[in-house]
Formats: sequence, structure tokens, C-alpha cells
Amino acid sequence: MKLTHAPLRVSIGAFILNSGLGKRTLEGEAAEAVHGMAVGAIPQLGQVEPARFVRLLSRGEVALGAALLTPFVPSLLAGLGLTAFGAGLVQLYLRTPGLREPNSLKPTQAGIGLAKDVWLVGAGLTLVLDSLTHRRRCR
Repeated sequence: MKLTHAPLRVSIGAFILNSGLGKRTLEGEAAEAVHGMAVGAIPQLGQVEPARFVRLLSRGEVALGAALLTPFVPSLLAGLGLTAFGAGLVQLYLRTPGLREPNSLKPTQAGIGLAKDVWLVGAGLTLVLDSLTHRRRCR
């Protein structure tokens, strides 16, 4: 990991790790609410039981957060994971009714929490692109 990547990886990694750890204990209505929102954006997730979905989501967030925090995980790999995770959240924002103003990308008050997750995509792409361009410069 490049030293210049550390602030980005530590701040985002800690945030995502904490989010994943917080979902470990979700059950009942809370798990169903998280699952329901995901199903609204990706209908195929309806085939997964809510408790299982939340358990898998929690593990995925913990794994991504830990990868971002671990210095020996290459920034290219951590960036790809972060980009994919962020893209999933952006898809959730774009496909969930009521989160955007009609015929616009502008968020409603309810959508601001998810609309801001576009920064995860930007941060992930920054890690990926910097890793790829750094390799070229070193050759």
C-alpha cells in the first residue's frame, strides 16, 4: 500500500468495517427492512432469506473493511472491491422509489443518505487508477 493511500483506506475501511459489525446482530424486522430495500433495487435478492442476506452483507462489509485496513492487501484489489460495493449502493439509490426527485438524479431528503455513497465509487476508482498508472510509470 502506498503511504498516500493510507488516509483514504483507513477512513473508509473503518467506516465499512463498523457498518458490517453492526449488521451482525440484525434480526427480525430490521433484517427484513434491509433485505426489502435491497430487493427493491435487485429483485433477484428476493430468493435469499432476509436473515441470510443480512448475514452475508455483514460478512462482505467486514471483509471489505478489513481488506482496506490491511496494508499488505494491494490497493488495486481493495479499490476493485470498494468500487463494486459503492456501485451496488449507487444502484440501490437509483432504483429505489422516492430517493430521487422525478426525472432527476437529484436526491430527495430521504435519498441523501444513499446518494452520498457515490464517493465510495470515486474512492475505489482512485485506488484502481492510481495503482494501474503507477505500474506503468515504474516500467
